[in-house]
Amino acid sequence: MRIDILDRLSKRGDVFTVEDALETCNIDRSVLWVILSRLERRGWIERIEKGKYLIIPLGAEKGRYTSHEFIIGSLLVEPYCIAYWSALHFYGLTEQIPATVFIQTTSRKKKKEIEVFGVRYRIVRVKSDKVFGIRREWIEESEVNITDKEKTIVDCLDKPQYCGGVVEVVKALGDQGLDWEKLSEYATGIGNSGVVRRLGYLCDRLGIDIDLPTVETRNYLLLDPTIPNKGLKNARWKLVINLDEDMLEGLG
Repeated sequence: MRIDILDRLSKRGDVFTVEDALETCNIDRSVLWVILSRLERRGWIERIEKGKYLIIPLGAEKGRYTSHEFIIGSLLVEPYCIAYWSALHFYGLTEQIPATVFIQTTSRKKKKEIEVFGVRYRIVRVKSDKVFGIRREWIEESEVNITDKEKTIVDCLDKPQYCGGVVEVVKALGDQGLDWEKLSEYATGIGNSGVVRRLGYLCDRLGIDIDLPTVETRNYLLLDPTIPNKGLKNARWKLVINLDEDMLEGLG
């Protein structure tokens, strides 16, 4: 029965949950827990979190094998999508390789930072109205949720601390395949005027024509909240420009 269970589950991918196993194998939950415990002791599966497992292929050594980090991340919280710096790198919008996998969710997770098989994961909770612009992408033999290019840029302007700072967004804005109408729609729809202001300023500096509304406010925000508050003020977008403007133009 144990081999049969693994064979059925492996057809779904490298990872599975207890609920997946119950649905696939149609056995009693208490019996399943015993089987899973034995499979783990024999090194045929490895626990990711409680009730979530990785199947170890034949010939591979437990503790030395893992699946793609996005597939592992897809099991850590529900709902989920791969986002921020991780999505930037996936689309080739940054040359930096983030040391952490960033996962966006609307759910509460007791631990916001998790390490699984030596990989760090950061769970970022957002309001439900900030969840849109998600696509399904094939990673190895599994589909995972990931923010599209335009939503990734907007998310990074919303929370620059999760993408390595605004400098990484400037690099992404140089991509020739961006849908500027969609980017404008997303920026105005996320509910943070700081996104519109940062995007508007960056597009001005880079000579990009984008239709964005004027933000009526007297309050100034930092262009990049991840670095010190030091720089000139931009009256049009009500931003403190705490990054070197010449450097920004060179990156875009």
